[in-house]
Amino acid sequence: MRRVALLVLLAASLSPSLHAQDHGDAISCYSNRESNPAQKKRLWDGYEISLGPARNGVENDTPCTAAIYSSAGHVVFRTSGFNVVFDQELTGQDFDSDGKPDVVFRTDTGGGNHCCWAYIIFSLSPKPHKLLEIAVEGRVDFEKDKDGKMVIWERVSAPGAFGTPMAQRPFAAKVSRVKDGKLLDVTPDFCGSKDERLERGYLTPEALKKLADAGAQGTGSYDDEAIVSTLESRTAQHVFCHEYDDALKDINLWPPDRRDAVVENLAESFKDEYPEFVAKLPEAFKKK
Repeated sequence: MRRVALLVLLAASLSPSLHAQDHGDAISCYSNRESNPAQKKRLWDGYEISLGPARNGVENDTPCTAAIYSSAGHVVFRTSGFNVVFDQELTGQDFDSDGKPDVVFRTDTGGGNHCCWAYIIFSLSPKPHKLLEIAVEGRVDFEKDKDGKMVIWERVSAPGAFGTPMAQRPFAAKVSRVKDGKLLDVTPDFCGSKDERLERGYLTPEALKKLADAGAQGTGSYDDEAIVSTLESRTAQHVFCHEYDDALKDINLWPPDRRDAVVENLAESFKDEYPEFVAKLPEAFKKK
């Protein structure tokens, strides 16, 4: 899969790879910006967007808003938040392979707390409807495969049993396609590649010894938070890739006095999406 720069909005020939970070924010509203003039942009088929300060938005904690209007002047979609951006680089791409371009906004409902941005993808065909909303936990990449189909890479939070600080939060990668208007997880299809985003972190023997020593001391304090984060991230990536036996091996690396907490946390976090993995946990650890 090639990764090249995204071409301009509605370009006739589209790049096979679309980067979702570092967009130009020419049409945007930021609550902490002194000037947020109302802006408009014509789309296609008579549709138009309007973006700017919201009426009474400050009182409602949604100072910015954007709307899509039909040719008859009716609002067919609206998104509001502390910050709203019309994504000109991703708008015009076909996310669901229906042969029609889609509209993309980025909306922040968390007040700039780096927690609550989301990509909102809206389709105007065959009738206006919201297609997807993708929460931005970490990096998100939109790419085209060799057949021109959209592939979405997300860096998502991994389950953590020991409350690592924000800087050391564990993350792992998921890969999705759009099918029948929903995100379909296809991560295992990519796990055999050498893509660095799917890297299973390496822990040196010295790092594993530190982990074991911390558990043996019984203090409950892991000085090297990077070791904890790496192991939790790697375990989650194995699960996302359906490499369940490797995930179980990772669990065995934890000191015995911390292993139960790890298993309980993984079971609770993965019980709905990965029941096959969770089903292996009691059998694997009932004698431990």
